[in-house]
Amino acid sequence: MLGLACAGCGLSSPALDSLFTKNKDDAKSETTGSIAEPVKAVLPPDGDLAYTRAAATELLTRGGKDASLPWENPRTGARGTVTPIAAAYNQDGLTCRDFLASYVREKSESWLQGEACRDKGKWEIRSLRPWKRS
Repeated sequence: MLGLACAGCGLSSPALDSLFTKNKDDAKSETTGSIAEPVKAVLPPDGDLAYTRAAATELLTRGGKDASLPWENPRTGARGTVTPIAAAYNQDGLTCRDFLASYVREKSESWLQGEACRDKGKWEIRSLRPWKRS
């Protein structure tokens, strides 16, 4: 019995080989898509930025620690979400908050980092620029 069971180990056929091994050329050309191409740090058009700023202002006005707010520009089809990061802090006598905003348009995706401060009860976006990963 043992001899019959082990006898199959020495058999080989192209069909079986293709199931368990890969051609070296196939391995080189295989693409998984798990690592995206680097995105050039560029600000979106002003129209899309206006929607991003409005969403950030609305989100911060609502409050909440773990909230995100989606936005979309119906004219361009651009969309994304705004999410506050870290806790509020004081700067120059104002309460400020940092946030990240995603930006998706057609097949490109990028991130923006921003800072907003509350002056006289109203949140104002102080900066919005491409996010630089550290």
